[in-house]
Amino acid sequence: MATVLDPPTEERIPVRRKRSTTPGGRRRHIPPLLAISPFYVLFAVFGTFPVVYSLYLSFQDWDGIGSMRFVGLQQYGWLLRDPVFWHSVLNTFEIWFLSTVPMLFLALVLAFLLHSQVRFTGALRVAYFIPNVTSMVAMTVVFGSVFAQAGLANAVLRAVGLDGIGWLSSEWGIKSSVSLMIIWRWVGYNALIFLAGLQAIPTEHFEAARVDGANSWQTLFRVVLPQLRPVVLFAAVTSTINGLQIFTESQVLFQSTDVGTTGGPGQEGMTIVLYLWQKAFKEHQFGYGAAMGWLLFAIIAIFTIINWRLVSGSDRDDDRHGRPGLAGMLRRKGARNGR
Repeated sequence: MATVLDPPTEERIPVRRKRSTTPGGRRRHIPPLLAISPFYVLFAVFGTFPVVYSLYLSFQDWDGIGSMRFVGLQQYGWLLRDPVFWHSVLNTFEIWFLSTVPMLFLALVLAFLLHSQVRFTGALRVAYFIPNVTSMVAMTVVFGSVFAQAGLANAVLRAVGLDGIGWLSSEWGIKSSVSLMIIWRWVGYNALIFLAGLQAIPTEHFEAARVDGANSWQTLFRVVLPQLRPVVLFAAVTSTINGLQIFTESQVLFQSTDVGTTGGPGQEGMTIVLYLWQKAFKEHQFGYGAAMGWLLFAIIAIFTIINWRLVSGSDRDDDRHGRPGLAGMLRRKGARNGR
């Protein structure tokens, strides 16, 4: 039986268009550039200039009124020897760990449940997102009354026979109350991001896992997570950036007119951004605050790189003993079916 061969196709050589050098050809690009120019002007004035000026200001000693005095790297040297700054760094890391890590896990579980066939999914999505658009100041005031010594949280504990907790007076009580506020605000936002990633996964993968006898937890960790790696990376990076810039929760929850007690008892609620605000806008040490801002930028950049390397590592379908994982088996099964 003769085989019919496809006619040879001519290979098309891409033609590189020459840029127009005539005055008329250049003028036609002016209207689009003028249309988008306001954005770049506003970005340069309110974005680029403050960043560059803050770097210049970090080398100056300035109280905001008098003349600036150049001090070089002296501000950074003072900052590295400041015990309150390092205490605020430790507080920020502890609050970040208590809030961001469980928040991402809880958001992933909620997204997995919403992706399942449950009733009132639309209403639940709206309910989960409402905390993210609620005023942070109003939310902090409400949480302050809940975590007060005679507040709702201690009333519930006493009702079940437990002693009350000094939520706003003890070290871990302060960090736990701030962490709970962060979790309450951001868990729904990240759950919707994870839900969008789940909806992009083909349903055949879930059906194949169900046929192979995988339960919900195995499906979550062996099928969903490997394919949600880019979404998890985005959520981890953005949550880390937001978590290391905590300000409003501590500032409103532990308001005080005394400069030295900002951040609650023992300054256990003092975060990096709160300490920056205190030095720059209450003690008028703008150069010192600018130097602190750039050190915070370095810390955020380091943690972002760490998150990137941890989350976006190589996708391993096989375990340490060489046995194929569930995700790998699903892919191999799909390849065989495709053949």
